[in-house]
Amino acid sequence: MTRPTALIAEDEQLLAQALRAELAQAWPELDVVSMVGDGGSAVGAALERLPDVLFLDIRMPGQDGLSAAAELADSWPLEKAPLPQLVFVTAYDEYAVRAFEQQAVDYVLKPVQAERLRKTVDRLKAALAARAPARDSANAAIEETLAQWRRMLSAAGTGALPSSPAAPPAPLKLIAASDAGSAGSTVRMVPIDEVQYFEAADKYVRVLTASHEFLIRTPLKQLLPQLDPQTFWQVHRAVVVNTHAIETVHRDEAGKLHLQLRGRAERLAVSRLFAHLFRAM
Repeated sequence: MTRPTALIAEDEQLLAQALRAELAQAWPELDVVSMVGDGGSAVGAALERLPDVLFLDIRMPGQDGLSAAAELADSWPLEKAPLPQLVFVTAYDEYAVRAFEQQAVDYVLKPVQAERLRKTVDRLKAALAARAPARDSANAAIEETLAQWRRMLSAAGTGALPSSPAAPPAPLKLIAASDAGSAGSTVRMVPIDEVQYFEAADKYVRVLTASHEFLIRTPLKQLLPQLDPQTFWQVHRAVVVNTHAIETVHRDEAGKLHLQLRGRAERLAVSRLFAHLFRAM
């Protein structure tokens, strides 16, 4: 029987070694095939080794664990291996932990706690056993794993309970943005209804209407909670689209979805993580 494999992505070397040592005690059959210190390296190593389990530190230099997981969801070669089980590694934070538990997803606390890790190992063993090829169809298994990844990314991204006493802010009505063609000295007040999509790009977020492009410095993950979730949908790790601007949804020969927006020539790719949003369309 093939030994299960794992990748550990943790930028603090001592903590990574401690996690590996505790895993050796709790799960002797597990083969840790790679240990890396940042999200970019985690993506590269995971696509090369195709492990069964990913232990991703939420906060790492450069690309963090959330971004790495979102990229892997799109890039993973499903024809070669099923999506791995995902476990986030996090420093102790009461609200973050409660958010994970409320979503029924798994995590490892720093510093590593042997008893908690054993529970995680038990869940991972059960999950790996349940994905045997003889069970339900491959498509159903993929959708189930993607749904789990969505829950985990949501819980890890909030770091707080959805029922937190703090009321969510009122949705934005205007965006203060710089014209993409200017030196940034002129600020335009762009009505939110005119925005067709937002796209993360380097240090900026592009704000695109039917005929213009603007720039803002607010990161996409900070912008999302300020948008009306009924109108603005995240369709990719770097793209949030105004649903009212969607003209057509295309499926290519590989089964991937692309959006055509009114008044825009480009097509927007839809990530595997968010393809379920368009299943009934």
